[in-house]
Amino acid sequence: MAHELGNFVLAQLERNALFISAVLPNRVYPPMFNRYGEGMHFGTHVDGTVRMIPASHQKMRTDLSATLFLVEPQNYDGGELVVDSDFGSQSAKLAAGDLIVYSSGLRHRVNAVTRGERLASVFWIQSLIREDARRAQLFELDGTIQRLTQTGADPESLVRLTAHYHGLLKAWTEI
Repeated sequence: MAHELGNFVLAQLERNALFISAVLPNRVYPPMFNRYGEGMHFGTHVDGTVRMIPASHQKMRTDLSATLFLVEPQNYDGGELVVDSDFGSQSAKLAAGDLIVYSSGLRHRVNAVTRGERLASVFWIQSLIREDARRAQLFELDGTIQRLTQTGADPESLVRLTAHYHGLLKAWTEI
């Protein structure tokens, strides 16, 4: 059952333009599912840099970590995902079906659940672009191109801007 659900999650991600633009996935680790009941938590940690893909002899680099929330936040208390960075801590407790993606090297934890059950799917992504800052630049550039396209901007300028996007993508891609 978990395998089928994982394939469903991956199929949805493949059709999500925002996910593709933001993470530029090369490989996605098969989604895992977890349940945190009352009193359960996961202490502060960083995710491993390399993972062995199940049922294969292949390894993948984990550039990004992802948590897909599967239960509405009002159905449980506590259970927030807290991601720490040099700029402070960010807490996430999102609606069912919402996804948070963050750099795998950031410290993070799941606070204790005090009521109900927290259900989530977690997985890791090897991006085509290893560096967070470059990936962020490409995401911003792609979003700008999409917004300009919607406003009917000058077609020649859009082609030039798109060429720059793809030039950077080609220069920075690791496959």
